[in-house]
Amino acid sequence: MIERDDLRAAVSAGIVTEKQAATLASLADQRRGARQDLAEGDEPFELFKGFNEIFIVVGLGILATGYSAVAGLYVASGLGGYVERLLPVAALACILSWLLSEYFIRRRRMVAPAIALSLLWAGAAAIGFTAYFAQPFMVAQEDFSSLPLPLALTTVALFLHWLRFRVPFALAVVALGAFAVALVMAASSAGTPRDISDLFLLSAGGPFAWITLALGVIVFILAMVFDMSDPHRVTRRAANGFWLHVVAAPALVNTVALTLLDSGSNTLLFAMLMLFALVAVIIDRRSFLIAAVGYSVALAWVVFDGEGGAWTILTLGVVLLLLGAFWERLRAALLSAFRPVLPLNRLPPSVIHD
Repeated sequence: MIERDDLRAAVSAGIVTEKQAATLASLADQRRGARQDLAEGDEPFELFKGFNEIFIVVGLGILATGYSAVAGLYVASGLGGYVERLLPVAALACILSWLLSEYFIRRRRMVAPAIALSLLWAGAAAIGFTAYFAQPFMVAQEDFSSLPLPLALTTVALFLHWLRFRVPFALAVVALGAFAVALVMAASSAGTPRDISDLFLLSAGGPFAWITLALGVIVFILAMVFDMSDPHRVTRRAANGFWLHVVAAPALVNTVALTLLDSGSNTLLFAMLMLFALVAVIIDRRSFLIAAVGYSVALAWVVFDGEGGAWTILTLGVVLLLLGAFWERLRAALLSAFRPVLPLNRLPPSVIHD
């Protein structure tokens, strides 16, 4: 193991530069932070590093609430036009969010405040862009033609925030923003969906289900790009993949499950869920599977009545527990069986070797 003294000696000897030594030390710290408390083969997941981060998030929440209350008094004061009052409020909120992000994310490298600040930045940007570009009276009459632009600009603003601060959670919200933009644009051209099932049924005839399916596929591909660039999952690229999988899984299950349920193919539905499970095991992403199964449980609770829903949820629970208990062994068997067609050097290594 290379220690800090070894890196200092390497710099003194001219073997590596100070920048390279600092990069190596940072990578070592990231690996220890991601792996030191995990069992071999487990999936890194971190929402906060300590209670101080929760303390700061609570403070950010109170600050945002107080700012919103004061801003609401100013907007309701009637001094000037509505848009003229709301725009500076949103602009100042964006500036404050960005400055706080510079300190808590770039300098302090905190996890939970990074998530909170990403949401605050997106919310402030959405308020400003919606106030300037949207037409409230048109929206009230179910005319959404003025919404795509502010939604798209908000998504772009959050993407710029991600480019600067690299908060993995923000990338998932960017994906949801793109989904919202596509749905609103489709609603503007094809009319609003009759009910929520039109968003997910391929047989409904509208574009909404195809948009959901396309979103799931695209986000899943992006998640795999991040995952395959960091198979040992020691950098934020793997965290980006984690959150994108959380978005991709429900989007795919939404469309596939409801379409198969509508056609009465319960056996095929179960087979598709097992396929999702096998994919999750091969790519070693429990986040992908838990998002898919969690949504399936909610779906079964809503769609199935009585005995059917109870047995479906019970079956999913048993399958999930079995996968959790034998995940590593099943994954080793699958990697061995599909070795000729899988890019094993881009996937997390199996902890059980032949």
